[in-house]
Amino acid sequence: MPGRRNVLYLLTIISLLTGLFTGRAEIFNIAYLIAAIMVLSFIWTWLSLRGISLRRSTRTRRSQVGRVFAESFAVRKTGLLPKLWLEIRDHSTLPGHYASHIAPTLLGGREYTWEVETVCATRGEFQLGPLTVLCGDPFGLFRSTRRVGATDRLMVYPMTVELNRVILPVGFLSGGDAQRQLTHQVTTNASSIRDYVPGDSINRIHWRSTARTGDIMVKEFELDPLVDIWLFSDFSAASLVEDPAYKRASRHGSFIPSPARIPPSTEEYGAIIAASLAKHFIDDERVVGYAAYIPYRQIFQPDRGNRQLTRIFQALAGARSTSNLSLREVLSLETHQFTRGTTVMIITSSLQQEWIHEAQVLIRRGIRPICVFIDPHSFNQQLDSSSMRGMLQLAKIPTIIVSKDDDIAAALEQRPA
Repeated sequence: MPGRRNVLYLLTIISLLTGLFTGRAEIFNIAYLIAAIMVLSFIWTWLSLRGISLRRSTRTRRSQVGRVFAESFAVRKTGLLPKLWLEIRDHSTLPGHYASHIAPTLLGGREYTWEVETVCATRGEFQLGPLTVLCGDPFGLFRSTRRVGATDRLMVYPMTVELNRVILPVGFLSGGDAQRQLTHQVTTNASSIRDYVPGDSINRIHWRSTARTGDIMVKEFELDPLVDIWLFSDFSAASLVEDPAYKRASRHGSFIPSPARIPPSTEEYGAIIAASLAKHFIDDERVVGYAAYIPYRQIFQPDRGNRQLTRIFQALAGARSTSNLSLREVLSLETHQFTRGTTVMIITSSLQQEWIHEAQVLIRRGIRPICVFIDPHSFNQQLDSSSMRGMLQLAKIPTIIVSKDDDIAAALEQRPA
């Protein structure tokens, strides 16, 4: 475009100079015509992005690795001036999401729509938008730009694998003492009654007390006296092992999509394992807690239901192995969260054996640890994990081994060694 304008500037100057030397009116008319075209083109371009409306809509702000994320766009002409073309550029950060588009000529009140579908290839929190709209004049001399700054966020949860069963050692599924901990869920343990408040469901109403008092009374429930299951994810920087050939969008950002189904990183395997176990136990109506430093502290007290699963998925979506605290230090800080009889599943790839001492302290307190060990040797052949596996065996900590390229579902369904 600047090149075209420069040519017209040059022609205008030549025409004026020629007209001055020759005195011919036709030469001046040519100069005036070129100048008029440029002025009209500039005005057209200035008005081209006025009188349009742009709409962007999505079905959901949450997705999961492997699922399709869909967006729809619509642009409508609301002014009098026809729009010969509109270029819409999208600046979203979701990898592989190409929503930029060129809309054809818009006349009258016509609306042009298009849809974009993208397979989510990596977990994380991504920005949708902003948009930049470009338009120009019929001669291609000028271009006008308008930025639509509206943005939104898309949360992509980690991939999960379907688990038919998770074999816990004998005694790990036994019941325990009533926990005296109230929950919003309806369980088999009704502990007390209280006055009805708006929002209470009908199935919580205690009809006998309602009939006796004349006021609507509802039941309070406690968690079942089954042992809690805590998922403890190790996202320490010291435990991270990954293939350097696979690139990230930024230093600690999400992986750039690649042909590999799962990026060869202990971080990604840890997120998938934690998400899959959480989904399995919550679908099985077990009470699940979650703890991790990702790198900031995330502690979700034991609960059940989809709300608890959503919390865990949201934490895992943006989890990065950047914590400066070692697994031993984190276990030492958070052991007060675990009550006697609790099952703690520690998901780690750490080769630092100091954390095993903390796990033995848990055993002496009546807490049952299980280690899901993501073998770092399978990610980097120069690392030796045999000593770590031997120490876990000597400490009598039940262990499930997951290696790179393993079938994660089959690995988690095996009996702990």
